[in-house]
Amino acid sequence: MGQKINPLGFRLGTTQSHHSLWFAQPKKYSEGLEEDKKLRDCIKNYVQKNIRISSSMEGIARIEIQKKIDLIQVIIYMGFPKLLIEDKPRRVEELQMNVQKELNCVNRKLNIAITRISNPYGHPNILAEFIAGQLRNRVSFRKAMKKAIELTEQANTKGIQVQIAGRIDGKEIARVEWIREGRVPLQTIEAKIDYCSYTVRTIYGVLGIKIWIFVDEE
Repeated sequence: MGQKINPLGFRLGTTQSHHSLWFAQPKKYSEGLEEDKKLRDCIKNYVQKNIRISSSMEGIARIEIQKKIDLIQVIIYMGFPKLLIEDKPRRVEELQMNVQKELNCVNRKLNIAITRISNPYGHPNILAEFIAGQLRNRVSFRKAMKKAIELTEQANTKGIQVQIAGRIDGKEIARVEWIREGRVPLQTIEAKIDYCSYTVRTIYGVLGIKIWIFVDEE
């Protein structure tokens, strides 16, 4: 049978690099991992709280963490950084304070930087958020998928596959629906593939969205 593997982990060291860079002794490793999770959740929660109601999109593509002995450097890659940049120094400082409180890092400095992405809809996380928003507003799933594919075509990608699973449209039996445009070579390690899985809570229950994007390597 076809063995399934996360496309990002499969390509580590070739086209994919780590999102967290730090070293820890084996005994301390789990603590470091937990800290990363806390940090990412804290940032996402903050962005969600301070978001304008009109767009329910956080627009965070990924959060990279680099840890040194006395410094934690966090880089947030955002598609729509307006919501943090409008009154940037104050917002970023507030976020920094929140995260520091959450992690209670006493003897380490925390540094948060925000980087803008050129074409946000070429990133699976932002696309998944877009589809999730559509599904919450009871747009038909096929329409949402097609719209997402249209958005990625503007971001010049070579191919995309979108899959939604669960009680789609409130049907009693859960099923999996998918759609593909262009080519998505999952077996080719040289092919740079961006992937994300995202859960969305609708009134019928939880749906799972998976997106694979074949990125054009310049």
